[in-house]
Amino acid sequence: MRSDRAKQKRKKKRWKIVGVVLLLLLVGAGAYAYSIYHSLTKAVNTMHTPIKRESTRVEEITFQRQDPFSVLMLGVDERKGDRGRSDTMIVLTVNPNPTFKSVQMLSIPRDTRVEIVGKGKEDKINHAYAFGGVEMSMDTVEKFLDIPIDYYIKVNMEGFKDIVDALNGITVNNDLNFSYEGNHFKKGQIHLDGKEALSFVRMRKEDPRGDFGRQERQRQVIQGVISKGASFTSLTRFNDVFKALGKNVETNITFDEMKSIQKYYKDAREKIEPFQLTGQGTKIDGIYYFIVPKEEIQNVQSRLKKHLELQ
Repeated sequence: MRSDRAKQKRKKKRWKIVGVVLLLLLVGAGAYAYSIYHSLTKAVNTMHTPIKRESTRVEEITFQRQDPFSVLMLGVDERKGDRGRSDTMIVLTVNPNPTFKSVQMLSIPRDTRVEIVGKGKEDKINHAYAFGGVEMSMDTVEKFLDIPIDYYIKVNMEGFKDIVDALNGITVNNDLNFSYEGNHFKKGQIHLDGKEALSFVRMRKEDPRGDFGRQERQRQVIQGVISKGASFTSLTRFNDVFKALGKNVETNITFDEMKSIQKYYKDAREKIEPFQLTGQGTKIDGIYYFIVPKEEIQNVQSRLKKHLELQ
């Protein structure tokens, strides 16, 4: 049991990078997509998975008007006969307008205690997916943050590895000499395949900077994927990349919407602002929860509403 839990904790970081990379590709790399239009449309059609739910948004989003929008990213470890749980959740708000020109990226701890919409009880936020899939997750996050959740991107845990391998590996600048999971990472410029990239971003305890060091490596890998994906030499591999995305990603964003995002929201990717909820862990009836103070919730809600131009 302890080994299984350790594996789950190591896995939960993988999807985050995949989701961010996918969004950045949507808002920044569309020009390359037209050269392999048919491969792209096939992958997008595979990824496109519409859902039935009513958002709290009052006015419909118009991309031509560059209305800010939000995306819930879910990283899921699904097995046969088991829907699984969303080990990590990230909410992104995208605003290309001159005042903001940025993407806000909020990480929500999986153990955060919230009201599960549709269940009428408080529980860990990642249980919403186990109870009611994507729809219940979106409803729960929407109520918790008091903002409309417009879209979702669900990523298979193994997707990141597939994408890196489809690109024939990536290059990063490593600032810490360390070994992890049988792989050695020396300082300086190094090349990583998919398996090595996973280990590279997983390591935390051996880094004196803790999560700050791991976050820096995650940024290095994201930059490596974007750089490789946008290079001329990797254009011939886009078919493999799209296959990897089609196999590991689901979203309710349509192909036409993706094209509009690429056209009207390019400027938003110039500044990505990651932040996370602060709080304290505690046990209630013998179960561990992450408790976010009301003041912190209100501050985060206000920040996201401002970015979505809702206040």
